[in-house]
Amino acid sequence: MTAGRRPRLGDVFPDLAADIVALLRARDESDPLADSVEDLPFHGVCTCSATCTNLLTAPPGSSGSRMVQLERDGEDVIWLSLDPSATAIADIEVLDGRDLGPAGRRPE
Repeated sequence: MTAGRRPRLGDVFPDLAADIVALLRARDESDPLADSVEDLPFHGVCTCSATCTNLLTAPPGSSGSRMVQLERDGEDVIWLSLDPSATAIADIEVLDGRDLGPAGRRPE
C-alpha cells in the first residue's frame, strides 16, 4: 500500500471479493458492480457495535438507501449497501458467518 491509499478489498479479502463477484454475476452477468469489487478500497471494519459484521468500502456514513441482497441456496449471505448514486458499494455486510481473519476483527 502506498502512502495515503487504502488497501484494495481484493487484496485484503480475496475469497470474499471472489464470492461477491460470482454472486453478482449469477444475478446479472453484466452487473457493473461486479467489475468494481476487487478494486474497492478497504476502510476497515464498522465499529458501530460489537456484533456489526460490516466491512467499509467507503468512509463511514457514505451509504445511501439502496441495498443489493446476495443469496446462496435461498439464504441471504451478503448485503451490499450502495452509495446515494447506487453506482458504488459503500459497505458489505457478511451474513454467512465466515471467519474473515485478523483484518475482519475490530481493534481492541
